[in-house]
Amino acid sequence: MTVRVLLADDQALLRQAFRTLLATADDITVVGEAADGREAVSLTRELRPDVVVMDIRMPGVDGLTATSEICADPELQASRILILTTYETDEYVAQALRAGASGFIGKGIGAADLLGAVRTIADGETLLSPAATRALVARFLATPDDAPPHLPEQLDVLTPREREMVALVATGLSNQEIAEQVFLSPFTVRAHVQRAMTKLQARDRAQLVVIAYQTGLARGADRLP
Repeated sequence: MTVRVLLADDQALLRQAFRTLLATADDITVVGEAADGREAVSLTRELRPDVVVMDIRMPGVDGLTATSEICADPELQASRILILTTYETDEYVAQALRAGASGFIGKGIGAADLLGAVRTIADGETLLSPAATRALVARFLATPDDAPPHLPEQLDVLTPREREMVALVATGLSNQEIAEQVFLSPFTVRAHVQRAMTKLQARDRAQLVVIAYQTGLARGADRLP
C-alpha cells in the first residue's frame, strides 16, 4: 500500500525538501502541498491523504488550529496528523495532542526517521519523539493535578513483558526502536503496547507515558534519552 501524504508548511523550500526526501521511498507519495492551515484543511477534504505532515507556525490559520479542525471532522478520520516542527515545547505538545495529532516530531530528525514516522502514523500508531516525550513529562510533573492519579497497583493487570513495554514507551522510543532493543518484531511490540493501553484504559500513547510516571514505573524526565 502506498502512503499518501499532504505537506503543510509555509516555507516553500522546506516543502520541496520534504517532498524530495519522501520521494525516495517507493511506498510513500506526496499528493499535495499547503502553505497555511486553511489550505491544509481544504486540501485534506479534497485529497483525503493518509498522513498530513503539519507545521505549527504558519500565517493565518496555524497548524494546531488546522489539526483540531481536521480531527473534529468525522469524514476525515482516516487522515492522521503528524506534527513536524522546530518547537518541541510542552505547551505545543499538549495542544497538539489535545487537537488530535497522532504524532509529534522535530524538524531536526534524520531522513530515515522522517520516513519511519510517516509509516508509523499511517499504520495507525501514535508517535512521540524523545524531545516531545520529555516536554509532555515535564508538563505533567509541573502540574500533576491536571490528570487523575494512577496508583502502582493498577499495573497489576499487566504481564511482566507489558510492563517492560510501557516503561520503554515512556522513554520516547518508537515500536521499531523498542523491537531492536528487546529483540522482538515490531508487530509483537505493537501488540504488547496495545494490550497494555487497553488494560490501563489509556486512550493513546501519550496517556500511557503519563500513567507510567504516575505509577512510578518510569521515574524522572532525566532518564529520557
